[in-house]
Amino acid sequence: MNARSQIFDLTMEGRQVDEAVASIFHTVLFHRCSGKYMYTGDSQYSIGTVGYSDVDCDFIDFTYVCCTSDSLARKVKRAINMFSEKLRSSDSCGSGQISLEFFQKKKNRWLFTQESIPWEVWTVHLDLIKHENEDDRQLSRENVSDLLTEKVIYITELMNRHDYVPKTPSQNELDLIFDTSFPDIQPYLFKFDFSTSGSTAPSMGNAMKKIIKETLAM
Repeated sequence: MNARSQIFDLTMEGRQVDEAVASIFHTVLFHRCSGKYMYTGDSQYSIGTVGYSDVDCDFIDFTYVCCTSDSLARKVKRAINMFSEKLRSSDSCGSGQISLEFFQKKKNRWLFTQESIPWEVWTVHLDLIKHENEDDRQLSRENVSDLLTEKVIYITELMNRHDYVPKTPSQNELDLIFDTSFPDIQPYLFKFDFSTSGSTAPSMGNAMKKIIKETLAM
């Protein structure tokens, strides 16, 4: 199965990274979460509700909606913070990307293992810039806000399409499709992956570069 893929290219100040990425990923997750499944039989169930909250950004003139779930918010924030710290570190040249991947598990009866099969990937590619004066910084703040508004609308439009999502499984296979570890919501299985590009120390030459890549399957 070929996973659907969306890539967003953004340019901004380092202090805006966490909020910009969070606004995109939380918008996606809001559409990829449901309430907790409550089974009365192997294939009979009811679904709980999902609350939502408005989040106002501090460094961008932007407000986005996310699921009301402290545990989900902590998981997303932890992954984005790790990426942001790498991207903004002295070892980085200020370019990198972070992905939110949805996947399902498939049992392998011969090896007694589970294969992870991605079905949707959202990637945010970021380039950092620095502004010399407050006028440029304010203009950039407005531009980033306009761009995020465009991306969130685009995400919503995509979610209204009848694209593939895994079918609701029976109770004994629920963990193959959904992450049931959250106490208040039930998102499709997902993980984060990020990479940043950075220049090596001057003593090793400017031509040599390294790629720092970490996979967060939390």
